[in-house]
Amino acid sequence: MSLQVTNVVLALLVVAFISLRGAESRKAKILGSFEYSAINCRAHTASITDFGGVGDGKTSNTKAFKDAIDHLSQSAANGGSQLIVPAGKWLTGSFSLASHFTLYLHKDAVLLASQDMNEWPVMKALPSYGRGRDAAAGRYSSLIFGTNLTDVIITGDNGTIDGQGAFWWENFHRGKLKYTRPYLIEIMFSDNIQISNLTLLNSPSWNVHPVYSSNIIVQGITIIAPLKSPNTDGINPDSCTNTKIEDCYIVSGDDCVAVKSGWDEYGIAFGMPTKQLVIRRLTCISPYSATIALGSEMSGGIEDVRAEDITAVHTESGVRIKTAVGRGGYVKNIYVKRMTMHTMKWVFWMTGNYGSHADKNYDPKALPVIQGINYRDVVADNVTMAARLEGIAGDPFKEICISNVTIGMAPKAKKVPWTCTDIEGITSGVSPRPCDLLPDQGPEKITSCDFPPEKIPIDSVQLKKCSYRMSYM
Repeated sequence: MSLQVTNVVLALLVVAFISLRGAESRKAKILGSFEYSAINCRAHTASITDFGGVGDGKTSNTKAFKDAIDHLSQSAANGGSQLIVPAGKWLTGSFSLASHFTLYLHKDAVLLASQDMNEWPVMKALPSYGRGRDAAAGRYSSLIFGTNLTDVIITGDNGTIDGQGAFWWENFHRGKLKYTRPYLIEIMFSDNIQISNLTLLNSPSWNVHPVYSSNIIVQGITIIAPLKSPNTDGINPDSCTNTKIEDCYIVSGDDCVAVKSGWDEYGIAFGMPTKQLVIRRLTCISPYSATIALGSEMSGGIEDVRAEDITAVHTESGVRIKTAVGRGGYVKNIYVKRMTMHTMKWVFWMTGNYGSHADKNYDPKALPVIQGINYRDVVADNVTMAARLEGIAGDPFKEICISNVTIGMAPKAKKVPWTCTDIEGITSGVSPRPCDLLPDQGPEKITSCDFPPEKIPIDSVQLKKCSYRMSYM
């Protein structure tokens, strides 16, 4: 009898132990914890599944995102809120963010852009452009969109946003689009923006487009698009002030970073420059475009741009300035140092005859001002042509300074490594020997070409460590 009692007790203990372990296991699956760095942490948290989201890659979640953000936006004045996108494939059309809000993507979360065009609202053209980039009419809203916001964060543990762009690229090439293709992320007329720690794939067009905004951090972003995909620019700050782009890796069918400020007479009238921009530790692969482009839409002005510790591989050009008669505006006080480039068509490229115009109403007397362009501490190898610098007749590009540059030419490089027209400037310690319009000032000037020692304000922003633990029921 005592043996039977002992066996029963042992059996009960085993069952209890198994039950306890099972409960702990279930608890571990239900509860998740995560942390990230952000400009602000949030008091309220919810998952997209709380609003009917289904991560099967087939079910549309556009309404779930809208409902979730509408609900969470009610906490904007009470500590803010965040929406968690857990592991899964979340099909969605365009949706809009709110102020004091964070969208957080789990490392195994994938946002899939819908190919149902009914899920992409049509918007008016940007006022500084006057028309869409693909078509004269309006434009499709971006996948993740926001306007007139403050304190908005899009981040994650390297979660993925897949624009499924092949659908859009095909329609673009076939001339089937009435409106300009959507971007993956666009925030406009907003302040205090963070976009970080995400992977962006196959955007229909531009990937990240902050426009008419200020105090922006874009950090730790990986962007990948096919090398021949149309207009898949990486990061395009446009009429923005106080912006930091750093630690990004971009493979693109267009410019990896394109700095903009409006197009022809529309950009001149709108009059909002891009200024106080720093770009650091960028790696770019783009065989048909630039590592960093300034323009061509620069009619509102571009100034105080600082780029340092930049790597380009198998890319058409390093820093390219693109403008034309009719653009007006200016590109001035540009500073670049410590660029490393491998297999390039051009290292330096400035274009004064970039002929794309918004319409025929541009002012032919609106000439751009290009001055104060500084490059230093540059190394490149396997280069086809060192530089192609083409100003505008009667409107030369001025105050160009290039120092401490070593360019290794490719076996089949052009016989004349530099071509220069309508430019003015100086060089020091540059090989191969520059054109006569950029006279060598001797080795004592090798540290010339300014790079401002003071920081721009966005560099003083200290990110907070945000930790959360929540239930994925």
